[in-house]
Amino acid sequence: MEGKEEDVRLGANKFSERQPIGTSAQTDKDYKEPPPAPLFELDELYSWSFYRAGIAEFVATFLFLYITILTVMGVLQSNNKCSTVGIQGIAWAFGGMIFALVYCTAGISGGHINPAVTFGLFLARKLSLTRAVFYMVMQCLGAICGAGVVKGFQGDSRYEGLGGGANSVNPGYTKGDGLGAEIVGTFVLVYTVFSATDAKRSARDSHVPILAPLPIGFAVFLVHLGTIPITGTGINPARSLGAAIIFNKHHNGWDDHWIFWVGPFIGAALAALYHQIVIRAIPFKTRP
Repeated sequence: MEGKEEDVRLGANKFSERQPIGTSAQTDKDYKEPPPAPLFELDELYSWSFYRAGIAEFVATFLFLYITILTVMGVLQSNNKCSTVGIQGIAWAFGGMIFALVYCTAGISGGHINPAVTFGLFLARKLSLTRAVFYMVMQCLGAICGAGVVKGFQGDSRYEGLGGGANSVNPGYTKGDGLGAEIVGTFVLVYTVFSATDAKRSARDSHVPILAPLPIGFAVFLVHLGTIPITGTGINPARSLGAAIIFNKHHNGWDDHWIFWVGPFIGAALAALYHQIVIRAIPFKTRP
């Protein structure tokens, strides 16, 4: 009996698993951490791919604002909310558009469509400061144009009467509540972006196919369900800026606007730190 157990033990050690899965499928030799992006990369300014990526961010953010603000308008202008898509429909419009647009632009610009996402990836040294600033400018311009087209369709009086889709802290909540909601909501989004696009995770878990835009869009959907009653859900400074500029009213448009920049940027920074330091433990890895 002891001899048979010894034979089994030796056999198990002699013939290793042919197709390891999970964490055993990934060894240190299989994956190498890419070098961090340079802070300034002036050579990018002479590359067409740099400007093509910026144009992709502009168009994606334009389409994002166009569809989502129109959806918000459609819900608000109806006297009977049961005949509209309601809050759930608004959340699906935001999440669904992010899913579609990230899928379309990920191979060109990375599919950020959000200055907070760009900021978080910049802090993680995934892109240069040059590209990050360019992306943010193009995202904001696209958002302004998208909201402007919606206003053109709706007309001045109807657009202004429905609030222009601008973000503000809703009655019954304090500015602190709004800021906290934006921080947590953006943390969920940017943390999902890091996890869904993690190259090492893709290499390690290659047996589990993951369509990155799907969890990102779903995260946007869930955050909107939770925070629409509080702030209308910003978690995207370009979205908030575009609607505020076109609406251009002191109340709703600008009173609380700082919350929709400070909150998302803090949330993005916390998500970047959490992913890089806690999840990936990059600062604690030994350098060769």
